[in-house]
Amino acid sequence: MVPTTDHHHRSTTKSSNKPFKTKHATKSALKERSKGKVEKLEVGNRKTPHQQVMSKIDRRNHAKQLRQNKLGERREEGSVFTGRDGAPRIVAVVPLCSDVESATVVKHLNESMDVDEAAMEGGRVEVPRFKTRVQYLTPARELFAVLDACRVVDFVLFVLSAEEEVDELGEQMLRTVESQGVSTVLTGAYGLDKIEPTKRRPDVLKSLKSFITHFFAMQEKVYDFSSRQDCSNVMRSLCTTTPRGISWRETRSWMTLDDVRWEEAGPVVTGTIRGKNLKVDRLVQVGDWGDFQIERVTAATIERSNKRAKPNDMAVDATGGEQELEQPGEDQDNLAELAPEEIVMDDAMSMPAPSMAASERKHVLLDDHQYFDEDEQEDIPMPKRLPRGTSKYQAAWYLGDMSDSGSDMTDVEPDRDGDFDMDGSAALGPADGHFESMTMRDPTEAGASEYPQSEFFPDKAPQDEAEQIAAYRKQRREEAEDDLEFPDEIELHPGMDARERLARYRGLKSLRNSKWETEEDRLHEPEDWSRLLEISDYKSAKNRVLKEALTGGIKAGTRVHIHLRLSADQCKEQMQALPTPTSLFSLLRHEHKLTSVNASMSLSSEYGVPLKSKEELIMQCGPRRLVINPIFSQAGNTPNNVHKFDRYLHPGMTAVASFIGPVIWGSVPCLYFMRREPSQGPANDPVEDLGQSTKTSQAGDRLGLIATGTFLPPSTTENRIITKRIILTGHPYKIHKKLVTVRYMFFSDADVEYFSALQLWTRRGRSGFVKEPLGTHGYFKATFDGKINPLDSVAVSLYKRVWPRKARAFVPGQFVSSEGKMGGVEEVGDEVPMLVEA
Repeated sequence: MVPTTDHHHRSTTKSSNKPFKTKHATKSALKERSKGKVEKLEVGNRKTPHQQVMSKIDRRNHAKQLRQNKLGERREEGSVFTGRDGAPRIVAVVPLCSDVESATVVKHLNESMDVDEAAMEGGRVEVPRFKTRVQYLTPARELFAVLDACRVVDFVLFVLSAEEEVDELGEQMLRTVESQGVSTVLTGAYGLDKIEPTKRRPDVLKSLKSFITHFFAMQEKVYDFSSRQDCSNVMRSLCTTTPRGISWRETRSWMTLDDVRWEEAGPVVTGTIRGKNLKVDRLVQVGDWGDFQIERVTAATIERSNKRAKPNDMAVDATGGEQELEQPGEDQDNLAELAPEEIVMDDAMSMPAPSMAASERKHVLLDDHQYFDEDEQEDIPMPKRLPRGTSKYQAAWYLGDMSDSGSDMTDVEPDRDGDFDMDGSAALGPADGHFESMTMRDPTEAGASEYPQSEFFPDKAPQDEAEQIAAYRKQRREEAEDDLEFPDEIELHPGMDARERLARYRGLKSLRNSKWETEEDRLHEPEDWSRLLEISDYKSAKNRVLKEALTGGIKAGTRVHIHLRLSADQCKEQMQALPTPTSLFSLLRHEHKLTSVNASMSLSSEYGVPLKSKEELIMQCGPRRLVINPIFSQAGNTPNNVHKFDRYLHPGMTAVASFIGPVIWGSVPCLYFMRREPSQGPANDPVEDLGQSTKTSQAGDRLGLIATGTFLPPSTTENRIITKRIILTGHPYKIHKKLVTVRYMFFSDADVEYFSALQLWTRRGRSGFVKEPLGTHGYFKATFDGKINPLDSVAVSLYKRVWPRKARAFVPGQFVSSEGKMGGVEEVGDEVPMLVEA
């Protein structure tokens, strides 16, 4: 009998998978497992068994603490509005169309809460349903009035028209309010009940919502102010929502002014403290009036009619019985903008003098060294006659020149210190000293000439050469008419002495890496430059100042009278002639002192033309509004803190605007405005001229937003050096391999000798150095690292430090062009040679 065997599958069909180990879980699996829990401990910290057992309890406790802290923060933020004497919720009603009436909108909102219009005093109204108060601000349809109102309110209520589109001014209001920072935003439609037929109204609301979400994407609904239910919903949001606030505003104390009155000692402003606690030792900025010192602060109570008051109760006197809350101490800030002169004089005694005046130099300054000085030429050993192939070590054993005149001898010059370092990889192009994959030759190289030494060079008369120069430069201007690659290129007049005209310019091996010698700029810096505020470590100083503002002071939410102190420079009559301010901001420590201010500036792409440097602009940075003449420089950080000056800022580009103004702590948004010029109509068109004049008279001095930016750390010493670059170009007259004769760059042999240490470069990336001058009309020989193209042009770069201009405070109605610069501040373009016209 044949034995039977059990049936089984072959082993190849079975597979034993490796068991999954939880300790090798992927990052995504661990992240999914810990979702909804608190953050884990740092990687690398092992837990003990006890910690592993208690980890779940720890997570619950930590989550509870975070939840309680968040609730406490929200409760503290809303505590300023609670209580009988709590601060009112300030709402700005901003009409974006010309047919919107703000008073009608406010009336509809009050009627939805059954509030009597007669009970509203100073824009404030009691809302019994929500046990709070609301204060309305209805600014006029003017740009600066809307900006001033929106930066001191808790809610911004934009009102759109159901019949008219948002005009240019309304759209500009939206952009500026969004750029300066805005708190909680609500949007409503005005006149929607006039839209017929009724079925079109939802489509109108949908269109208005699509428009407003382009600027504020978080808007979920556009309310209908003709509907009582929607007005009630708006009031519920205004009375119960905690406002979001503005980041730069919450770091300081501020208030909306309810009343401004004048006393014999000075102005007195009344309002409720918001933001941080008010410190009387700090200065305050009151609208367009300027900065003031605080004389004293007294309590201001709101008079209410109390029906239960007893006849014997004492009435509070609003003027005579004021309770004094706080007075300034010895640490009070003064109004001095500059450092004392005595300290500056002591520092000047120990200040090292410049090494050599510009008129005494024999050669141009390259980085921080003088090359080709006559004293150094005596120490340079003469070249030796050595056999070919002799190494440097073998050459040291030759004591003198060899008498052998065989062909295997060659001239060798020993190496010296001070050779040029041509590593300009951090620069952007040949104009800044960067040449990719190029071997630079030593500027003092004395190789054998490839031209015979007895070559005859014809030295033409100046009158014979004038026509050739004019024809050459005309051709160059036609070629570079639309070329923005070399915006700094200039041309010298044939009769101009380049040594005197360009005495303040120097050379740099690399714009990004070469050290800038600041001692040479001492003679040309502004008169009060050394008295400006110097901040060595901006980040630590800012943290220290902001931390100081958190302690002490009068508690936020208190209604006070602030008595301001007039200085000798502040005139009562002039201030009374200005518009009444609507806000007060407390300045942090040192924010009144002047320094070299830097701010980023992004020119809008809608601004069609390039913006010239030093153009007069109005800048709003936080609570301040200044008239500035900024100079532009390239953005970013460099190893040597040297930045190239930009003559123009093109639309869509970003640069750093520098000027002398008061310091501001923190990243505060900046807005740049420029006066709008009326559009030019057809010539000799009386109808167009009449319409344009009527439009201009109605609009007044309208300003347009052209750029936005952010405040950057200031710089006074070596933190940010702005240098202006000019490029001198020449024409390759003769080309023989690597040896080139160049003309039309200089016009005298003395100028060639003076600038001979500078590095030459070409448009196509070649580099070289001046070898020797030819004749007396500025021709010279130059050696390059390769053969250049006959259509190429030879150039050299020169740099000079420029200084920012001083800003002045903006005064409404007095925005006129003026110099407004610090004593001794130069015109940035004064030293630039004029272009020679053909």
